[in-house]
Amino acid sequence: MKFLVTGAAGFIGYHVTERLLSAGHQVVGIDNLNDYYDVRLKLARLDLLANKPAFQFIKLDLADSNGIAQLFVEHQFERVIHLAAQAGVRYSLDHPLAYADSNLIGHLNILEGCRRNKVGHLLYASSSSVYGLNRKLPFSTEDSVDHPISLYAATKKANELMSHSYSHLYGLPTTGLRFFTVYGPWGRPDMALFKFTKAMLAGEQIDVYNYGEMYRDFTYIDDIAEAVVLLQAIVPKPNPHWTVEQGSPATSSAPYRIYNIGNSTPVKLMSYIHALEAALGIIAHKNMLPMQPGDVMDTNADTEELYQAIGFKPATSVEEGVKRFVEWYKTFYNIL
Repeated sequence: MKFLVTGAAGFIGYHVTERLLSAGHQVVGIDNLNDYYDVRLKLARLDLLANKPAFQFIKLDLADSNGIAQLFVEHQFERVIHLAAQAGVRYSLDHPLAYADSNLIGHLNILEGCRRNKVGHLLYASSSSVYGLNRKLPFSTEDSVDHPISLYAATKKANELMSHSYSHLYGLPTTGLRFFTVYGPWGRPDMALFKFTKAMLAGEQIDVYNYGEMYRDFTYIDDIAEAVVLLQAIVPKPNPHWTVEQGSPATSSAPYRIYNIGNSTPVKLMSYIHALEAALGIIAHKNMLPMQPGDVMDTNADTEELYQAIGFKPATSVEEGVKRFVEWYKTFYNIL
């Protein structure tokens, strides 16, 4: 099939694109290559994809309404995997308008392209951050997600609502993917594992928030990519018997679905750091700090519905995943 992958030069986008190409699909990838983090890393990912004949890259911004509309008309995609967004909880505290452009206007442009060109299935990145003030664990797609605690999370919740409206109005099949703390090779430099590794190799302190008293459902990138590629074949169908009063928030009378994609094995932040210390052979100098605004205390994904849909759920251990990241990091940055 012919796929559009937005954010193809990004962390998850690169891995999903590679998986689709390996499965024999055609992929057009778009990315605006912004400087939110080192563009050289994005270009290095693209270099690995560029030599594959079934891949085409187009530099394009999601907020470019005319450019996105023309892209859809020219290529007539069968599937769209929308992973591009302005990422980062903390960045959203100081740069809110960047999230409006990419995550709201950009998402709307993708929805419009899909509905006007009869795309068979739109999958899009949501986030575990939508669970916000929820304290009941594990987080279930049955739970209310009406109390986000960062603008980033609010835009991801908005994406789910916008998608439902298009599923209802136009019969566009949409699937939202709530990713839980993704990590691994080719990861983002603004995320903890990348920052910790860089600092520890330089002999610098690492910042440990909430004094390390947090649990995260760390999910390895290969598991994420596998789940996404399997889910693209599971096209949501309307459930005519569904009602708001008795139905799950993750489903609808429209062709709409939401899934958690997480490891379902929360790991204490300090244990994550210990796994990195073991992989690097370095003891970290820790700068213990209070909780940061916008952060949630703990995350834990209920993935039973994911498993029922595709017969797969993430299971790579933190010890194995961190070890693979360190191996990649040392190779990429030529560290002996």
